[in-house]
Amino acid sequence: MTAIGMPYKLERLRQGELGAWPVVAGLVAIAAVFGSLNEHFLSPENLTNLALQMAATGTIALGIIMVLLLGEIDLSAGSVSGLCAVVMTILSVRHGWNPVLAIAVAVAAGAAVGLLHGVMHTRLHMPSFVVTLAGLIGWQGLLLYLLGQGGTINLPFDGFVAGLSDTWLPPWLAWALVAGLTGAYGAAGALTRRLRTAAGLPVTPFHWVTLRVGGLAVLLAGAVLVLSADRGVPLLLVIFGALVIGLDLMLRHTAFGRWMYAVGGNAEAARRAGINVTRIRVLAFVLSSGLAAFGGILAAGRLSAVNQSSGGSDILLMAIAAAVIGGTSLFGGRGRTYAALLGILVIQSITNGMLLLNVDSSVRFMVTAAVLALAVAIDSLARRGSAR
Repeated sequence: MTAIGMPYKLERLRQGELGAWPVVAGLVAIAAVFGSLNEHFLSPENLTNLALQMAATGTIALGIIMVLLLGEIDLSAGSVSGLCAVVMTILSVRHGWNPVLAIAVAVAAGAAVGLLHGVMHTRLHMPSFVVTLAGLIGWQGLLLYLLGQGGTINLPFDGFVAGLSDTWLPPWLAWALVAGLTGAYGAAGALTRRLRTAAGLPVTPFHWVTLRVGGLAVLLAGAVLVLSADRGVPLLLVIFGALVIGLDLMLRHTAFGRWMYAVGGNAEAARRAGINVTRIRVLAFVLSSGLAAFGGILAAGRLSAVNQSSGGSDILLMAIAAAVIGGTSLFGGRGRTYAALLGILVIQSITNGMLLLNVDSSVRFMVTAAVLALAVAIDSLARRGSAR
């Protein structure tokens, strides 16, 4: 019986597979720089606002990751998010539908849009860039048509949707979540070791598993302590975190997830192995648009309104940048859902820090562009190292 752990990970680093370490190092540097330049950057109030700001765009970035894993792109995610937020608002405000039902219909509408994009890409063999570029323009036009001349529809401030961004977990529930997540992570690690041992496969050393569980506990406990010093743990952050964890489990522990990585790594080899490549690609676009719809709803809830700029501005670009900065490869076959969490945290931290320093938006865009270019350069170098 052999063990895998730190030596194996060091070997992967030597081969160019850097994983999330560059992003983590970048976050530490960002915190150190902005924390030293402005004392409010690391304050509990500002960090709570940062958690609220990243949930909606981060959810859209999760959908972008689904298509990036296949080496494709979805340029319509921003427009789809705004369109589905408008659909939800019209149903709940103008037609008096139950908000939960209106949200379900809006997300289903987003999934239908993704299905259309996937079919056009796979059956008509249209490049995903062209399909989703047309969607970006067309769905934005439909959004404007649905809004009409008024241009803005307000959501009730005390309603269900707006309440999603103004709900805070009580302390006992926040600590219960920390204990539950840590316990589940430790139990999963122990179960994995037992199954691999029974199958005669290499296992991670027990001390390495213990170290990771302890690190997760410290990280979660620190987050709860900081957020509790202000208003508490926001429900939006919990929703976003649940999506990240759920989709990661789907990608790593289901046949569908393994098929996605296989198709993204080598579509022809996946086809020869009996994988329905067309179905996988269509489902990836369905997931992308469905998550974009839900992200748009979260954004509408935070603003308590939808308008002509819903899903517009730089939302799409920030979502794509978050996925890539977080470590998802533009070439397909490599990436984790945690990339959305890390990437959007980097982008929002840069934006938030520069706003606190009253830096002009032109500089903010240039800095974000430089970070994105650096992330793509690291990905290219990593692929070159892996090929060697």
